[in-house]
Amino acid sequence: MLPIERQRQIVAWLEEEETLSISEISRRLNVSEMTVYRDIKPLLEDKKITKTSRGVSLATIGHIPSNSCTNCLKELNNRHPVQIITNDQKVEQLCCPHCGLLRYRDIEKNVSQIICRDFLQNTTISGKLAYFLMDADFHLNCCQPQVLTFDSLKYAEQFQKGFGGVIFQFEQAIEEIVKRMNGNRSCECHQLGGSYVDK
Repeated sequence: MLPIERQRQIVAWLEEEETLSISEISRRLNVSEMTVYRDIKPLLEDKKITKTSRGVSLATIGHIPSNSCTNCLKELNNRHPVQIITNDQKVEQLCCPHCGLLRYRDIEKNVSQIICRDFLQNTTISGKLAYFLMDADFHLNCCQPQVLTFDSLKYAEQFQKGFGGVIFQFEQAIEEIVKRMNGNRSCECHQLGGSYVDK
């Protein structure tokens, strides 16, 4: 089923049932919750539906919540958010590095800065200079595949020793997250404990 067909189906269900959870839509459409978030994004932007505490419903007044991730539209309550500042000085808030990397790729030519938070120290760092750890055995209940950011390779490697995973630099991390989100999980970089950093 094409995204536009799924969107029509979601609206039809909401016309009948008023409110649906993301997990219920995911189950009914037999797609991932991330796919549902991508499908509902244009509906939210067009003010056809609105997010509620229980999921989504048809919009009455219609608005995009200001405390939602620009990429996946989840509520921004994560401890490792990302900000993208565009060339025209608009700031986009993203819930995590996973969404930050995907959104950066989508609007790369319009990005002035991408700002992350160091996972251990909670300090602000440039996304382009950060190290990104994927596949760590440390779960934060956020977007999958989960991505953690670190200011230094040393700290990323120390965390990796305890929790596993693969370390990437910025461009490599974008390539990897895009591969995974497109369903291509057959590359060799999924060996636990590996590191794809130019030293």
